[in-house]
Amino acid sequence: MERTTCCVIGGGPAGMVLGLLLARSGVEVTVLEKHADFLRDFRGDTVHPSTLALLDDLGLGERFDALPQRRLDRMRIPVGEDGEFATLADFRTLPVERDYIAMVPQWDFLDLLADEGSREPLFSLRRETEATGFVREGGRVRGVRYRTADGTAGELRATLVVACDGRDSIARELPELGVHDFATPMDVRWFKVPRRDSDPAGGVGLIHRGSFTVMLDRGDYFQMASIIPKGTDREGRSEPVEAFNRTLVERLPWLGDGRDLVQDWADVKVLHVTLDRMRRWHVPGLLCIGDAAHAMSPVGGIGINLAVQDAVAAARHLAAPLRDGRLRRRHVVAVQRRRRPTTVLIQRLQRLLHRRVVAPALRGEIEFSDRAALPLPLRLLQRVPWLRRIPPYVLAFGALRERPPEQARR
Repeated sequence: MERTTCCVIGGGPAGMVLGLLLARSGVEVTVLEKHADFLRDFRGDTVHPSTLALLDDLGLGERFDALPQRRLDRMRIPVGEDGEFATLADFRTLPVERDYIAMVPQWDFLDLLADEGSREPLFSLRRETEATGFVREGGRVRGVRYRTADGTAGELRATLVVACDGRDSIARELPELGVHDFATPMDVRWFKVPRRDSDPAGGVGLIHRGSFTVMLDRGDYFQMASIIPKGTDREGRSEPVEAFNRTLVERLPWLGDGRDLVQDWADVKVLHVTLDRMRRWHVPGLLCIGDAAHAMSPVGGIGINLAVQDAVAAARHLAAPLRDGRLRRRHVVAVQRRRRPTTVLIQRLQRLLHRRVVAPALRGEIEFSDRAALPLPLRLLQRVPWLRRIPPYVLAFGALRERPPEQARR
């Protein structure tokens, strides 16, 4: 019978960070990742200041800096036809050394964590191994059932299973956890367009004539997010992709300078936005963190940051009890008690933005043609200096900054 101390389901940012922190803290950990590699496009590529500080704590800052990346120090919106911008968040106001968001392909970030984990004798990453269910005995989760790419099935017993496998987590099949779901007004189309040196830099949002577009500067291209009304993606794809490009140029005329835009609908990926959270993140023998516990809206791009902070908090609460063989229910409960308030706060802010900004923008009720047209909260951000410190802090750290276990630091 296969056995480990902690089985982590999912090799995303939360799972890989948790696995590395536990292994460095003296806990045997096995991470199950169903894919052969991390190469998936349009996954969250934002690495926030709190995660950058964590990498420095782990001695990985220099290796991370060597990865190809683009750094965003401001989020802005155009407010006129003369090239004027209003700043939504200026990360340069943060009292930290790394006062920016690093845009790094997620596969590079995960490869870095996997490589570092391979140096730890207690860390094991098993690729092409999909968790298919839980082993439950005596009212407790005792491990997971898994299936490998060649069809081999097996069981892995563990003292604790941590689900980090996203919003479609197998843990969501457990009725005792329950899910509180919130309606969302939007879905998101992700795609790329070439970027030129004369184009805007950084992160730029545009609300214009019933459309909502976000552009993230990735150096030689923009990672584009076109926010669309909920459930309308399939209808839009019935038109030729050239119609999509024409609409894009109508929104952003400077894109009509002859550069190649979207070549095929297959190049446009859709994110069906969900916003929810589990009422309970745990049952005996199982803990859920990250999107498995709380699926976030892409508003603010903060989902990965919160998932990583969940992992750091979980490692700090669980490493010593797991290592010493004295894990109790109260240790697992403490993780939800620590992280739930931040989750609730951020989700309330996202729901507020859905109601006050996203939904009215998609209905054509908001037009950022000049500063006077900005909603009151955005006008206040431009006028009140101390208010301008709040958005970058929330985007950078959530509401609570987590520290890794001392044993995991380098």
